[in-house]
Amino acid sequence: MKILEGKTALITGASRGIGQGVARLLAERGANVAFTYLSSEEKARILEESLSASGVKAKGYKSDASVFAEAEALVTQVMEDFGQIDILINNAGITRDTLLMRMSEEDWDQVMQVNLKSAFNLTKAVLRPMLKARNGSIINMSSVVGVKGNAGQANYAASKAGLIGFTKSVALELGSRNIRCNAIAPGFIETEMTGALDDATVQSWRDAIPLKRGGTPEDVANVCVFLASDWSSYVTGQVIHVDGGMLT
Repeated sequence: MKILEGKTALITGASRGIGQGVARLLAERGANVAFTYLSSEEKARILEESLSASGVKAKGYKSDASVFAEAEALVTQVMEDFGQIDILINNAGITRDTLLMRMSEEDWDQVMQVNLKSAFNLTKAVLRPMLKARNGSIINMSSVVGVKGNAGQANYAASKAGLIGFTKSVALELGSRNIRCNAIAPGFIETEMTGALDDATVQSWRDAIPLKRGGTPEDVANVCVFLASDWSSYVTGQVIHVDGGMLT
């Protein structure tokens, strides 16, 4: 069902993992997709072709979401190329995991810059076109770690908790202009990053999850489609957990 037909989505960090799964499903549901990547132009071009096969317009942009000027330039270019931005998905994120006593200032600052400041950068940049259209859906990719914390991830947890506060504040500010802002808090999602973990670690995660499996990028993407579409037109300021019951 093409429930996103006629809409344009901008997704940060979509060349792999959850971001790529979201981009693919949004295209399948009819959305034109603009996405960012940082390093692999080859992967970006392959994704462009794959998304275009769904009959939508798709284009990748090399852009660092954590740099305000690049975010502004990106939105300007996407508006020129697509004519509109109806959906913003702030997905770019990194980890620099270590215990707090070993964490460097650089470890802290890099995670905050990419995971939290990038959401500010892109959200502020899309406000003008969304306010003019009096319509928009902003989706921030948080994490269950931002709700419950996790040893060895003080920087990551703080950045993801910050996204939740940011989401709720933006929802309150922009609701009167018909712009919605929600967050998704994924749990253990099996991607290239988790593929580097040993089997015992992965199994211990699965055993702790009521549904007894890790999630997939498509599990997260399904919620993104809902929040991006008019089906969620009365949903804003919410944090939706996609975690198999991990925090139940």
